Amino acid sequence: MVRLIGVDLPRNKRIAYALTYIHGIGINTAKSIVSLANINADTRTNDLTTEQTVELRKVLENSNLQLEGDLRRFNGLNIKRLNEINCYRGQRHRNSLPVRGQRTRTNARSRRGAKKTVTGKKK
Repeated sequence: MVRLIGVDLPRNKRIAYALTYIHGIGINTAKSIVSLANINADTRTNDLTTEQTVELRKVLENSNLQLEGDLRRFNGLNIKRLNEINCYRGQRHRNSLPVRGQRTRTNARSRRGAKKTVTGKKK
């Protein structure tokens, strides 16, 4: 089990794809990290040697990327700031509605939750 920056990487995946389980690392960044650490791209996570793991850890520490907890905190503070200044985006975050201009008359179910059925009027 390889653990980097507080995240357990999946065992039987190629190392570049396993690194994407760390919040803040996408596939392109992961591939560049693997090349900087001089690791073969076809290596599986469970086949990594201790030296390769140490090298990955060094590359991640020396990179100027915000990862995991720092990135989550940064994003949370940005959303909190939007809420405090009471801007439109902050209001949308507060009301759990789509923030980036998507329609809400239909769809938006993942953001608004399950449908709430309204009973019909009696005459």
